[in-house]
Amino acid sequence: MTDEDQTTKCLDDSREEDGVNIHFEPVVKLLPPPIETKTLEEDEEELIKLRAKLFRFDATDSEWKERGTGDVKILKHKQNNLIRILMRRDKTLKMCANHYITPHMELLPSAGSNRAWVWSTPADFADLEAKKEHLAIRFGNADNAQKFKAAFESAQGEVKDTCEKEGPDGGGEAVADGGNEKNDEAAKEESESQEKPDVDSVAEQLGEMTVKKDQSESDQDKSDSKTEATEQTTDT
Repeated sequence: MTDEDQTTKCLDDSREEDGVNIHFEPVVKLLPPPIETKTLEEDEEELIKLRAKLFRFDATDSEWKERGTGDVKILKHKQNNLIRILMRRDKTLKMCANHYITPHMELLPSAGSNRAWVWSTPADFADLEAKKEHLAIRFGNADNAQKFKAAFESAQGEVKDTCEKEGPDGGGEAVADGGNEKNDEAAKEESESQEKPDVDSVAEQLGEMTVKKDQSESDQDKSDSKTEATEQTTDT
């Protein structure tokens, strides 16, 4: 045993004999107490999870704009059987897509790509308020794109079965969501009919404008002829 070890042992023995127990509390605690965070996904079953990049169509600028890159999930609620699409951005975990899947949605292939899909939703809650969105999603390869399509269509089938089981008077949330979707489609058709006027009606309006123009020209000719007649009478 070295001299240093002997000195340390003697100090420890003396402290024990004197009944001195020295303890220092740390001034700063480096690790804060754990905080429980909830993602609101605790009551949902994850049907699929794939990495992708999401885009939204900006009607104001008439172009597709990137909305975020991250993991897209299809989640099924364990109690009411509603199924939704949820996607969060990397790092910030901010939502860039959050809407229910309904049987009336149509997943369309993106032009010129076998790993991208396009669809529309009447109510996306990514910004914490319902917004009608046209979305496009692109995957790293065609296999993941096909997996997403299969899960999407399977979810539509489950939602449709739930709606049929609930029936029109079932009062289930899925039925209500389907009804809202139908109302949204009706409103969309009405809006499109208003935005795109009938060709025949436009032609009739142009015809009326032409007739009115011809009538105004004929009236102008009559007034000119009367003026000439008056001038000739004055000269004579």
